Amino acid sequence: MNESLLFYALAVPAVILLGLSKGGFVGMGALSLPILALAISPVRAAAILLPILIVQDVVSVWAFRKNWDGQVLGWMLPGSLIGIALAWFFAARVSESAVLGAVGAISILFGGYRLWADRRGAITAPARSPGWVGTLFGMASGFTSQIAHAGQPPFQIWVLPKKLPRDVLVGTTAIFFAVTNWLKVPAYWALGQFSRANLLAAATLLPVAIGATLAGVWFVRRVSPARFYTAIYGLMILVGVKLVWDALF
Repeated sequence: MNESLLFYALAVPAVILLGLSKGGFVGMGALSLPILALAISPVRAAAILLPILIVQDVVSVWAFRKNWDGQVLGWMLPGSLIGIALAWFFAARVSESAVLGAVGAISILFGGYRLWADRRGAITAPARSPGWVGTLFGMASGFTSQIAHAGQPPFQIWVLPKKLPRDVLVGTTAIFFAVTNWLKVPAYWALGQFSRANLLAAATLLPVAIGATLAGVWFVRRVSPARFYTAIYGLMILVGVKLVWDALF
């Protein structure tokens, strides 16, 4: 009973953060798995969250279905598929702590740099880089998403400098991770993680997840673009600190 209470005490806020992220506050969701992993194993936590993510994707994609960037998706989605396959293949050889630590460090440095540069007015136009660079970041996003649902930082590193309109950024992010999450299903199925207990836990949390996603959609459309981007960079730093902490300790 105590273990069950601890699980739901941590799972509810974790799923709320996940819902707000899917609703448009991209970045918050990366904190969900570390929170849930305080109660259960990271692998089981990731398996419980995956069906919730897939259902939330339906809500977020529908809400922003008219706002997305085809060029970003065209370059990044093939990379995501490769990254997921690599993570699956090298799962027994790659240290999860090393990957999380690297992602966290990059997130802190990038988020800090963007906040500093925007405050000084050093960045006045969207950053431009070859499309194949987006494919590489798509690989990194797919890889870290498969390991720990932590695909947001690599995705954001390539996409945020483009300064897409707020709704286009949210819609593009929603579609990218909706496809990526479906691509992860075979790996978790092969690991035997879609057990009856895990699916029941996911189903119990679904109402909270859907409500939080709808709340995120409502809030994000009432936040100014400037504050929106500042919030994202700040969240990247917080998520990075959490991932580095998990990797070290």
